[in-house]
This record gives sequence, C-alpha cells and structure tokens, in this order.
Amino acid sequence: MNISVKGKYALEALFDLSLHSNGHPIKIGEIARRQQIPQKFLELILAGLKQGGFVESKRGAEGGYLLSRTADDITIGQVLRFVEAKGPGKARPKGAGESPFSELWSRVDQAVSDVVDQTTFGDLRRSWSEKQSNFVPNWEI
Repeated sequence: MNISVKGKYALEALFDLSLHSNGHPIKIGEIARRQQIPQKFLELILAGLKQGGFVESKRGAEGGYLLSRTADDITIGQVLRFVEAKGPGKARPKGAGESPFSELWSRVDQAVSDVVDQTTFGDLRRSWSEKQSNFVPNWEI
C-alpha cells in the first residue's frame, strides 16, 4: 500500500486534532511541532482538508483548526480517497497484467479498503489512548 507523504501528514494532522482539540481550535504550529510536519506544507494540507469538509478554521488570537465533524464520523478511507484522489493505493505491482496472482491482489486491495473504511479517527484515538495508559516503562538494565 502506497500512501504519499501528503496523505500521511493529512492523517497525522487529523489524528492530532482528534486527540488534542476537545472542541477548541488548535494552532497550526502546535500540530506541526507535535507531528513533526513542516508548517508550510501543513498549511496547504489543512486548507485542502477544509475544502473537503474535514476541518474548519477559526480566526483570531484563539483561532486555529478543529475537526468539522466528530472523530467517530471521519474514516481513514474518506481522508485517503480525498487527499490521494484515488484511495489508499493498490497492492498490485506496477505493470502487473493478468497473472496467477491477480485475484490475490484484488482481495488484498479490498481488504485494505475495508479496514480503512471501517476505521475512524475516534477508533484510533481510543486505541492509542489505551496503549498509552497501559504503557509501563522498563528501566531495567
């Protein structure tokens, strides 16, 4: 599965908003710093996500970006299809015509689509929060 850097950054930015926003706008610099995304590139990505209806922006000193819908209403697949303009990519190797593996590649593509279409940012946030709360550092040397 091939996802562009733009697609990866879009997913990371939306995840950051789902994790940190709590209904309040988040400044673009904060997202860029936490996710280690170049701010200028993030500005372009968020402008596109705003046009796609995934985020909204607020102006002013307390302004920034926030999700336009709940994290449970935005799937990974929706974002990838919008940003990548084709979806999460195909498992089929480039230049692969009809071959003994054609049906396998089609099934792999469908499985990937099913997973990203069924996974919301709310799901990711809950899974990540649970993993973080169960983390116990091992200081043993």
